Amino acid sequence: IKLILMILLIIILTGLDQIIKYLLPKFVLLNESKEIIKNFFYITNVNNYGAAWSTFYNHRILLIIISLLAILIIYKTFIKSSKLTKLNSLLLGMLYSGILGNLLDRIFRGYVIDYLDFKIFGYDYPVFNLADILIVLGIIGLLIKSFKEEKNGKVFSK
Repeated sequence: IKLILMILLIIILTGLDQIIKYLLPKFVLLNESKEIIKNFFYITNVNNYGAAWSTFYNHRILLIIISLLAILIIYKTFIKSSKLTKLNSLLLGMLYSGILGNLLDRIFRGYVIDYLDFKIFGYDYPVFNLADILIVLGIIGLLIKSFKEEKNGKVFSK
């Protein structure tokens, strides 16, 4: 049942990511920025042809392959080989959703749509999206869980 819940979470979060990316150009033109919180938060519509901080710029096929490999490795390592706890299902579902959201962009659009734009203490942080947040939260959650389990003498919960 936890696998079913994880699959539902993946469908909902990936769907939300894709809906936002579909609707965004209807409200914010490409390369346009709309201030939401003065000098802090903006919605900025940009096409990212790379990965984080535009690394691997114009290496779409490589990024697609890396994403597919990540999905396969996560499946074989965490999902297929262990019984899922609720927390594992949540964290892996978030991670999968993020990878899948950006993968769909790369396959069908040729780039990833980014739109969350923060200026923090004068630093204009690179624009990102919901899928990126899901990837980061999923990884951080899994790392924290892993360190706690290691400290308690366990390996990834079964």
